[in-house]
Amino acid sequence: MDPVPTSRSAVDPDDAEVGRRFAAGEEQALAWAYERWAGQVHGMAVRAFGPGPDAEDVTQQVFVAAWTGRARFRPDESPLPAWLVGICRHKIADAWARRDKQRREAEAALTEAQARPGGPVTAGVDTAATDRVLLLDELDHLGQPQRGIIELAFFEDLTHAQIAERTGLPLGTVKSHIRRTLERLRTRLEVDGAALHA
Repeated sequence: MDPVPTSRSAVDPDDAEVGRRFAAGEEQALAWAYERWAGQVHGMAVRAFGPGPDAEDVTQQVFVAAWTGRARFRPDESPLPAWLVGICRHKIADAWARRDKQRREAEAALTEAQARPGGPVTAGVDTAATDRVLLLDELDHLGQPQRGIIELAFFEDLTHAQIAERTGLPLGTVKSHIRRTLERLRTRLEVDGAALHA
């Protein structure tokens, strides 16, 4: 008879026991938690940001935050995977808030640059500002990974190849997402822009 299943069950506790040991600060419980639930956490991050470093960073942040904040975990009130999912949601929200802040800062910098003496004429600034507002509004309606790809292309100024490398998507997929998204944005800008400038 194969003794491995018995020895595995003796070594690996059930989920509730992992939660209790995690709360008690047992490092092996962190390893078990990562083995059991990192895939679920990473899956949530990938759905939010697409595959690549952003999802990986969020996954790592979740387990670091869970471990450093384990004194707040109550295993008798909530199972450990549910607590990890809650932390993951917060980390995803934080990451989106950082992205939005960076986008607002870029918008403010552009507005300031256009307002400087010697900048574009007022009519040009008005048109550019209106188009940019429409563009930012349209980005809010994009799903992932299209939005992330467009942000990498235009806010971080990455090439198609760099975006493919960062997201883990094939180069052809990145190019087709950018092409289709730009076509959609161009149509929206032409329609809404014409209405606003009329």
